[in-house]
Order: sequence, then C-alpha cells, then structure tokens
Amino acid sequence: MYYPLTVRDFLDRAAHAYPDRVAVVDEPEQPGPSLGEPTYRQLAALARAQAAALDRLDVPVGGRVAVVSQNSARLLTSFFGVSGWGRVLVPVNFRLTGPEIEYIVRHSGASVVYADPSRAEVLDTLDVKHKFVLGDDEDLFLHGTEPREWAEPDEGATASVNYTSGTTARPKGVQLTHRNLWLNSAVFGLHTTISDRDVYLHTLPMFHANGWGMPYGITGVGGRHIVLRQIDGAEILRRVERHGVTLMCAAPAVLNAVLDAAADWQGEIPGRDRVRIVCAGAPPPTRTIERVTAELGWEFIQIYGLTETSPLVTVNRGRAEWDGLEPAERARRLGRAGVPALGVRVDVDVDGEVLTASNHNLDGYWEQPEETAKAQAGGWFHTGDGGYLDDEGYLVISDRKKDVIISGGENVSSIEVEDVITSHPAVREVAVIGIPDAKWGELVTALVVTDGSGVTAEELTAHCRTRLAGFKTPKRIDFVESLPRTATGKLQKFKLREPFRRD
Repeated sequence: MYYPLTVRDFLDRAAHAYPDRVAVVDEPEQPGPSLGEPTYRQLAALARAQAAALDRLDVPVGGRVAVVSQNSARLLTSFFGVSGWGRVLVPVNFRLTGPEIEYIVRHSGASVVYADPSRAEVLDTLDVKHKFVLGDDEDLFLHGTEPREWAEPDEGATASVNYTSGTTARPKGVQLTHRNLWLNSAVFGLHTTISDRDVYLHTLPMFHANGWGMPYGITGVGGRHIVLRQIDGAEILRRVERHGVTLMCAAPAVLNAVLDAAADWQGEIPGRDRVRIVCAGAPPPTRTIERVTAELGWEFIQIYGLTETSPLVTVNRGRAEWDGLEPAERARRLGRAGVPALGVRVDVDVDGEVLTASNHNLDGYWEQPEETAKAQAGGWFHTGDGGYLDDEGYLVISDRKKDVIISGGENVSSIEVEDVITSHPAVREVAVIGIPDAKWGELVTALVVTDGSGVTAEELTAHCRTRLAGFKTPKRIDFVESLPRTATGKLQKFKLREPFRRD
C-alpha cells in the first residue's frame, strides 16, 4: 500500500499522541500578542483554522503563501497550516530590505503575505492581493472552522520555496517537496536522537531551510518548542535554565555569543551534560568546539548541508572510539563536516567540488530551469563547496569554490587559515580572503576581531608560521571591529573583498 508522505503527518501524530502536552512556548516579549503556551491539540486547531482562512481567500492547492517573520508560534503554525493542506509556504528572511522582500514575493508569485508586526511596513510596498499582520488573528485564524481537505495529497508536490541568500546575484527559490522535508526531518531526528523528552530552543531562524527540519521533527515526537526571537548569549543560557532545554541548532556565531555570556554567568552553567547543540553554516574553529564541550559541558554535533539539500548531507557526532582521546583531538575530529547521513551519497569530483545525491535534494529552482539543470547535472547536486574525503571517510570542507585563494599558483583554504588564527587566545573572530596582488595573484589577507588585549599583526603572523606553510600564512593582517554576517551567521566575504577590489 502506498501512502504519501506529507509534512502534516508530524502535526497529526503530535495531536493524536500528545494532545494535552504544551507544544510551544511563544516569545513573551514581542510587538504583537503572544500565543502563550498552546498544547498540541490547540496548535493543530490553529493550523486547521489557518488553512480554513486560506480556503476563504480562494488560495488553491499549490498557491504560494509568504511569511515574513522572526521566530514565533504563528510562523511555526504556518509550517503546517499552509503546507499541510497543499499550499506552498515561502518563509522570508525578515532582515531583508523592502526591495529584496518585494523581489521574493513577486518572483514566487505569492498571493498572500503575512508579516511580523516589526516588519508591517513592507506590506505597503507589495502588490499582493491579500496582506496581513501576524497577530491580527481574526484575519489569520477563525476558530471552529474546518478547512477543506487536500483532495489528493502528493509527496512530490512542492511544500516550500526557500530563497537562498543572494550575494552578487538575485536569490534563487529552492523548491522542496513534502518528500524532501519529511525524509530530511526523520533522518535528522534519527541522527540527533530526538524524543518526546526533548525541549528544543529555536536559536536558529525558522525561515532558514525551514529551521533545518526541526519544526517538523520535534513536533512529530511530541517535544516542546521554545521560541526565541532575538539571539542573545545570556538570554539563551537563561532559557536553557528556565525551560530545561535539551537541544538547539545554531551557526558558529551563536556558539561564540553563548561562550561570551558564560564567562559572566553566576553559578553552574545550565544544561551541563544535558544540552546537545547542532552546528552548521560554516566549520567552527577547533578551539570553539573544545570550549563548548569544556566550558559549557554541552555535546557538540556538526552537520553539513545547504538549503538545496533540505539541508542534511553529513553528520559528525562523537563516537565511542573517541571517548579516550584528549579534548583537543576530539574537537579536531568533530571539526570535520562528517559522514553521509542515512540515505545520502557524497562524492568529490576531479575539480574537488562536493557532490551529493539523496531524497533530500531540491526538486528544482523556482522558475529557473537552466539553473536547475546546471546544479543537478549528472544526477548529482553540485554544492559549490570544495572538499575531500579523508582516510576515515569523513567529508572535510576546504572552502567555498569562490573563496579558495590562489596565491603564487598555490591553492589556499581560507577555512584552514582561519582555524589556525582563531586558535590564538586573543582572537575573537577572523575572516581570511584573497585580495588582488601584482606579485602573488591573490594576497592571503586576514581580517581579525580581537578581545582588545593589544595583540599585534606580527604576533599573529608568528603564531601562524608555527602551524602553516609559508604560502598559507597571511601576508596582510587588518584589525576590524566586526565582520558582516547573514541572518544565519555566515560570513559575507564578498562584502569584505569589495573595498580591496576598488583599491
């Protein structure tokens, strides 16, 4: 018997098995009214009410519904209230400018847009038939009404269109199907051992690759969602303590924020020997991984993936064979991207580009068939990342292809150089880029944020020379106040390179 996989399965199970359990603790401090602490029975009712509201607006199956919002219980509801009845969710980065949001809404063809109260002004500029502010619940939800059933559920149907963070080009809309999202969430949950005892803190923006699938997976096992709108290291620790948090997902920048806050925390760090933190977005420095396990007492798990892969490709979690290793060596091994997740295949082509094939890979780029064919050439998804498989079969990401530095004819991995520089105790953050140079082609350049202790460029250069070949050691080191990052914590190296190209 064939039964189609749809994202609504996760909510249906939670409402059946855990109807009276608190599903989500909404952010208490927000511009609009908080939803409080609805149970799974109530969350399911809210999703049905949203689907019924979209029925009244005559949004058809396959119609696009955009949501521009920080993390919130209403956004969590929309993962099910929109996609669960056959429509297509378009979660939009709330930090984008008005014109950027306008492009995404127009390109996706969304006929309905919901905006967080903090971004309500963007609705005025959008040429869209139906526009609502989240929190105006008479427009979003009408309790007691039942939606029309999705007549022919299809796991191959698009469930969401997630726009990549554009750099020099327009962002692309990644079409992810119900099958993509269902299997990604199930496999991710398997590798991170989620259960009904988990309390999940949303430190990751839900709009980013659908929160990596955790909004579905945690719901399916009856775990509790804790909404966090604004990243703050001390507030993360307070919520870990207050709610008994056991799991969160984050970019390396969030790890650093928590570690900074932990230095001033009074008493025992909350969550020690209980919290699992899953990191992705960029390989964190080895020293950061070691500090997470030593100073916080949290388990560090690394994954690698992209929006186009839903996102799970590889997983790196501590294993029994490493239990007797020194902390620094364990951290070094955990710094690799990992081994392929269940059902995922990984290869590296002759040019060093990482390729992957799995049930998680995108159906295509929305209305961009040429880009789709290029990315999926040969039956593999071409990640654009450079890397290699080491002797243990672990994938190691050496760089984004566009970030590889070619200096004096030699390839230099910016990630490798960044890891060495960050191992210096005075360094808080670093970005390594190549800038045009008449002699070397590209000059290995480090942009460094320090702890204010007065470390010099000469000291950092000497530190690098103890661990790096001469051609990899930065020829130029500049000190900066901060580094530009995306909403998900990724360094925006294209912004760092721009002023040097104008020189």
